[in-house]
Amino acid sequence: MKRRVVITGMGWITPLGLDIKTAWARLLAGECAIEKTTLFDARTFPTTFSAQVNDFDLKGLIGPVYELHKTASRNSRFAMGAAIQAWKSAGLDQAKDLDHRLVGVYLGAGEGPLDFDPFVEIAIDAWDREKGQLDTVKWAKLAYEKLDSVKEFEQDPNMPAAHVAKLLGLKGPNFNCLTACAASTQALGEAAEQIICGDAEAMVAGGTHSMIHPFGVTGFNRLTALSTRNDDIKTASRPFDRDRDGFVLGEGAGVLVLESEEHAKARGAKILAELAGFGSSADAYRITDIHESGRGGIAAMKQAMQDANVTIDDIDYISAHGTGTSENDKVETLAIKAVFGERAYKVPVSSIKSMMGHLIAAAGAVEAITCVLAIHDHIVPPTINYSNQDLECDLDYVPNTARKATIRTCLSNSFGFGGQNDTLIIREYKG
Repeated sequence: MKRRVVITGMGWITPLGLDIKTAWARLLAGECAIEKTTLFDARTFPTTFSAQVNDFDLKGLIGPVYELHKTASRNSRFAMGAAIQAWKSAGLDQAKDLDHRLVGVYLGAGEGPLDFDPFVEIAIDAWDREKGQLDTVKWAKLAYEKLDSVKEFEQDPNMPAAHVAKLLGLKGPNFNCLTACAASTQALGEAAEQIICGDAEAMVAGGTHSMIHPFGVTGFNRLTALSTRNDDIKTASRPFDRDRDGFVLGEGAGVLVLESEEHAKARGAKILAELAGFGSSADAYRITDIHESGRGGIAAMKQAMQDANVTIDDIDYISAHGTGTSENDKVETLAIKAVFGERAYKVPVSSIKSMMGHLIAAAGAVEAITCVLAIHDHIVPPTINYSNQDLECDLDYVPNTARKATIRTCLSNSFGFGGQNDTLIIREYKG
């Protein structure tokens, strides 16, 4: 019999709030965090809005040790903020005789935001106007003089996990994966496997990301993946709605403490839920498009349920990937119907991306926390901005208003560019 993996702590830094209580209340109220982008001047971009994290003070969360992390990127700061919340909510800050060699970190994190101003300045200064081209020798010399080497390595994707390990003194396994929008769901699933196989007794796992910068927005605009509803930004993120036109970039972090059941019980921890199953697959298709049959999502959902030893009749809520792009929502709906059959029409499905945007690598972990809260409070968060039914998206998307329901077992989907598909089963813990 495989070891059971339980959830004992949670923390998040999101556009809707900087702690669990605040953000959850705003989610259930159907509030929207989308606003005009202020992290950079986006007025000339096709998309001028996003869901930003505001008023975040890492120093206030971690205290004097902030001096050891003051060079951290925005990604790493979000990760530390969510991790310290999760650590404390699990009671591990008070744990006695904790063997830090048996506690690891697994994050799904993207590259940190780049500081573009020096690059632009150097490029302008190194431009040979007579030849009409860049003087690469001059560029290299100026870059060596003006670029900040610390900022350069701080933007590497592994740095958030390194900062979290340093902050909490964790000497166990340390990993990062960057499987696009599926990254933190994969991180949680594979962190659980570290515990199941006995390589760790506990893992601080989740994801962090911020792509609200010129390079990130330009890339997604070029892919036509972002909404351009600049005249009505509060309704721009509209998963499953007929008039959806793309997702809205968000940012933030979600971190959970996973433990073996034995370890959690031995220290008297309060167990919030069980991470019971994990499924992962690849579409092996195109870089940006998911396969039109939904085959990757179907495989991930079936594998996760098999891993958790549950059936379609056990699933009370589906936390959808639900980005608000035309193809994703249609194919995810198709995949759910392929797995659940007629029962697909009886299971509530919702997307919190309608309220806090798409947190990219951090999205899955934040949504996993939503599942734990839904189980605890027996309520399903809504999909807001749902006004017009798409005939190809005909499930119960919990439109616009949260709904009370008996929730014991949740299925959470994350599908990423490159054809990455990951699914978690999170259920009520019964000892």
